[in-house]
Amino acid sequence: MASPEIEALTQALARLPGLGPRSARRAVLHLLKKRDSTMVPLLRALELVNERLTSCHVCGNVDTHDPCAICSDPRRDARMLCVVEEVADLWALDRARLFPGRYHVLGGRLSALEGVRPEDLTIDALVRRIAEGGIDEVVLATNATLEGQTTAHYVADRLESFPIRLTQLAHGLPVGGELDYLDEGTLAQALRARRPVS
Repeated sequence: MASPEIEALTQALARLPGLGPRSARRAVLHLLKKRDSTMVPLLRALELVNERLTSCHVCGNVDTHDPCAICSDPRRDARMLCVVEEVADLWALDRARLFPGRYHVLGGRLSALEGVRPEDLTIDALVRRIAEGGIDEVVLATNATLEGQTTAHYVADRLESFPIRLTQLAHGLPVGGELDYLDEGTLAQALRARRPVS
């Protein structure tokens, strides 16, 4: 039987995404077994992030600096802006190192069922960024869900009057995907977005 402190640590870890009670117990046992090489550096890193964590006032990314490392990077193409729903989406796209521009995090997606309205997102801040000028292209990188597409259409309507190129991520067949295993929505989108064979 674990002490109340160890049990509290296990329960705290079990609340993290991807960790259930069993995985949390294994993680705690690993931390206890490798205390000097694992637990102490983890505690230091958590304390440091907790002290310095902030939201970027420009794009909404979370970082230890404001503006964030992406917004303050002079190598980024300031004329290109990629609009994402959440910080996790920004990190996923940036991890691939395929987008050379900057980002804007909406902080969610429109959802009538969840009561998320346009004023609950950072759409007005996005419009202000575009109105300031200097942005030539906005890439709408919302998720391929009903709410994500609704959000993309709403944002596109709000940006319609600006002299920018408005694009959206392509949806369809994943690389290496087999038709037999794909859902009907993915197949339908792939057929709608078909292009000439070159």
